[in-house]
Amino acid sequence: MASHPPNSADGEDPAGNNAELPSLPFHVVTKPSQLPVEFLEPSAAKKLVIGFDCEGVDLCRHGALCIMQIAFPDAVYLVDAIEGGKELVEACKPALESNHVTKVIHDCKRDSEALYFQFGIKLHNVMDTQIAYSLIEEQEGKKRAYDVYISFVSLLADPRYCGMPYPEKEEVRTLLRQDPNFWKNRPLSEMMIRAATDDVRFLLNIHEKMMEKLSKVSSWRLAVRSELYCRCFCINDNQQADWPPLPTVPGQ
Repeated sequence: MASHPPNSADGEDPAGNNAELPSLPFHVVTKPSQLPVEFLEPSAAKKLVIGFDCEGVDLCRHGALCIMQIAFPDAVYLVDAIEGGKELVEACKPALESNHVTKVIHDCKRDSEALYFQFGIKLHNVMDTQIAYSLIEEQEGKKRAYDVYISFVSLLADPRYCGMPYPEKEEVRTLLRQDPNFWKNRPLSEMMIRAATDDVRFLLNIHEKMMEKLSKVSSWRLAVRSELYCRCFCINDNQQADWPPLPTVPGQ
């Protein structure tokens, strides 16, 4: 269980008054000391599974990374990269690259690209729920188009994993069309906090349900494909020689 340092920007989840939504407190983080020690200093003795996502403006190698969301079972941390700057993001590097911290993400490609090119962070040990969903569908004999992947909104709506509508996502998309710099705005509005929190607070529950369904072989395929997702937009001159090796075949 994560320890939670005090934070003047702490609060209850703004969506917590909806009986259908599980309530989690959130912590707005502007300096590394506001993050749990076990996250900042990952170890084999205290392995973690966290929900993770990033928000930004044109999020990629050149766009601005504005917020990183980190979900623990008992709280969500909103890491404010605008207020905390490079020092704050780089303090998260050991955990984001660690074998001892599993990062549960839905479609990690652009997040990984931004972290790699802007902060030198090689996102590692990811469980990508978009890939996991496809593998479970394959296990169950369902066919899909090769290049069609489930959206996060559709995943949340699937009763096997969450069964939760997410109308706020479309509201945020509308706001982003009106103001492309939406995620740069400060102070964080209630809508920004709610949207950022909702993007990660269901991930741990989804992860648990998906891992129960995945076979051993599918779990290995998930690990490999998640690693490839992390680096697919991180092409550089060294042919990704600085990245960790891909997971080996089970039994080898």
